Amino acid sequence: MGLLDGKTGLILGIANERSIAWHIAKHAIDHGADCAFAHLPGEKAEKRVRKALGALGAETAWTRPCDASRDEDLDRLFADVRETYGSIDFIVHSIAYADRDYLKLGAFASTPRDVFRQALDISAYTLIAIADRARPLMPDGGAVLALTYYGAEKAAPGYNVMGVAKSALESSVRYLAYELGTAGIRVNALSAGPCRTLSAMAVGGIDFILDKVEKTSPLRRNIETGEVGKAAVYLLSDLSSGVTGEIHHVDAGFHSVVS
Repeated sequence: MGLLDGKTGLILGIANERSIAWHIAKHAIDHGADCAFAHLPGEKAEKRVRKALGALGAETAWTRPCDASRDEDLDRLFADVRETYGSIDFIVHSIAYADRDYLKLGAFASTPRDVFRQALDISAYTLIAIADRARPLMPDGGAVLALTYYGAEKAAPGYNVMGVAKSALESSVRYLAYELGTAGIRVNALSAGPCRTLSAMAVGGIDFILDKVEKTSPLRRNIETGEVGKAAVYLLSDLSSGVTGEIHHVDAGFHSVVS
């Protein structure tokens, strides 16, 4: 018996086989979930996602292009989900973006207004927009899960405007949890330790951060990306039926110590 048997979910944000969303999808499928996917528009993006889904044994999985910064794309995506599935049980939001020219050591104070606005829109506002559209598709309740990082709580070298955006994302998790709780919809976030994903490699201080976690976290190591996927299964399943508004850390305990 899988923990997600009989459940259907939409996962947004798979980039490749190294991405956190891919590992969440793997463990969700292993536990019996029927997963649909949304990816960035464009032939190149679709080809990369199809390759990643093939590595999951899900070559023919339902997937649609969607630019989450465009309301019309989100409207079309959720209309397609409704037409295909009728209802869903969970959403995984693994979407974030900031101009990598400003994810460098010493670049935060010079962040332009448009770069700041774009980072907040794509990395934080999209969670609100997606949760609102998912609400009618969860008549019996459900789970919404976002991805965040400790740089939302403390300044992380080179994380810069993305840290500010993730702070907004975490606050959005709490407000959405409060508002959607009466509909039986739980909203949580996983705060993953640094992993060598495509997006993490864009952060200027990533090598310093990885070294710091390995030396000072209680487990004295960095996490494996699959460990985030396993934690996601808990937060998407009925095992966490009483958990909402939570920022759940999977970071080898790094957030719990003075470093």
